Amino acid sequence: MAHPTELNYCPNCGHALENRKAFGHARRFCPACDRVVFREHKVAAGVLVEHEGKVLLVRRRMGLRRGLWTFPAGFVDFGESPPQAAVRECREETGLEVEIASLLDVIAGREHERGADIVIVYHARIVGGELLAADDADRAAFFAPNGTDLPPLAFRATQIALDKWRDSRPGAN
Repeated sequence: MAHPTELNYCPNCGHALENRKAFGHARRFCPACDRVVFREHKVAAGVLVEHEGKVLLVRRRMGLRRGLWTFPAGFVDFGESPPQAAVRECREETGLEVEIASLLDVIAGREHERGADIVIVYHARIVGGELLAADDADRAAFFAPNGTDLPPLAFRATQIALDKWRDSRPGAN
């Protein structure tokens, strides 16, 4: 797991931060504001959409792990719930309108410096739209659940969610 960049300045007043023991741990502290500066987790949400026994994946067209595949997902915006973010990201990346059916998994562990600390993955079903890759995806397609048919995956969280989805299907065990 990558370590986040250290906070050096107070987000409230801009004063240089220092380390102090607070709440049982060394934490960043602003001597000017007399406050502990807590880091917040980055949260992403996504969907596993099953259609005719296959799962929807998108290929990343930019940035880290470009050309590799994942389920439609992205960061949860301020003021947005995780299910809203998951539905929005699916629409932006695939053109499909989906509705959340259930929670599949919550996966912790940042995989890279700009990644999420927590990924919330939902089962979702298609309710409209037309499959067309867009936004930060250059391809969108459905794949059979067995490992031999899957394209190269971008993230450990993608594999974890696919394994959980595959194991949750009727007759999987």
